[in-house]
Amino acid sequence: MSCSLLFNKPFQVMSQFSASGDKKTLADFIDVAGVYPAGRLDYDSEGLMLLTDDGALQARIANPRYRRVKTYLAQVEGIPDDQALRSLTAGVELKDGRTRRASVEAVEEPAWLWPRHPPIRERRDIPTQWLRLQISEGRNRQVRRMTALVGHPTLRLVRVAIDGWSIDGLAPGKYRLL
Repeated sequence: MSCSLLFNKPFQVMSQFSASGDKKTLADFIDVAGVYPAGRLDYDSEGLMLLTDDGALQARIANPRYRRVKTYLAQVEGIPDDQALRSLTAGVELKDGRTRRASVEAVEEPAWLWPRHPPIRERRDIPTQWLRLQISEGRNRQVRRMTALVGHPTLRLVRVAIDGWSIDGLAPGKYRLL
């Protein structure tokens, strides 16, 4: 019988169980033996991770050839214009190649979103905008690199869904078994 769980990774937690200096890891939050992350989420990103002991499921989630859709909320610096949004949607040329088409839209800050500790840096003269992005690949720091390329660095990044699995009702640092 396989075991899988959804975890809401807090900000500044490593996406691994093994110790990494004084940084928090998955072991600080998850007491289920034998599960491993299906893909990673950067130390400075937050949100949904799927962990499993099912190797086939792990491969289907983590390998880009399966085109699993991952949904992110990104708070970016400045207000992207239509051209920036069209560029992100069409795919942008990163150093490691062109990204696939994405779904990108400007959205309001979600009322349900928890505060981040520490909060993002605020600049009095530079507004921020939230974007909802759906991508079907998962390159290293991909969303951050995409938004920076169009002139709007990501200040906060929260993964809210992986395919049909959602972060709904899952507080930061908590998990639920599937």
